[in-house]
Amino acid sequence: MISAKTQSPFAADDTDRNQIWAMLVPRDIAAFVAADWSMVKDDFKADGFYAIDACKSDDPDAWKMMFPDLATYRDEWLRQALAAQGIDYAENLFDGVFRATELSKIDITGNRALVRKHFNGTIKKADGSHDRLLWKTHYYCEKQPDGKWLITGFTGYLPNHDPA
Repeated sequence: MISAKTQSPFAADDTDRNQIWAMLVPRDIAAFVAADWSMVKDDFKADGFYAIDACKSDDPDAWKMMFPDLATYRDEWLRQALAAQGIDYAENLFDGVFRATELSKIDITGNRALVRKHFNGTIKKADGSHDRLLWKTHYYCEKQPDGKWLITGFTGYLPNHDPA
């Protein structure tokens, strides 16, 4: 159950947006913190999945096809999650990532959705420094015949020019 601390910004009767939000915010963060891919593996449509790394650049010509398939993305996701476990944070990592995350805009047309997830914040480290999260990811999702939404791809590490 999602606590009030991690409550969706969408109306309770907006089941599609709430399902997408739960998949891409609390479940994604919890899986990352635990470095447990099994918690999110069923959130992806493996057939045809791909993802673009925008390299935090406004210039689409600088973007790269970093993840031509789900296995390549999974491996990088796990590498980053395991690296985060090796950092001594001065605060709860889930809380820090959640605080830096905003997902309040989901455009749905038919059985497709464009989801905008923004990262803008810091997480305190035990040594007094901070990890800075400052980028955007646009996810592409598809509603399956059984009603479940799946991630079909994304463009990530887009520059985030939002004010702090």
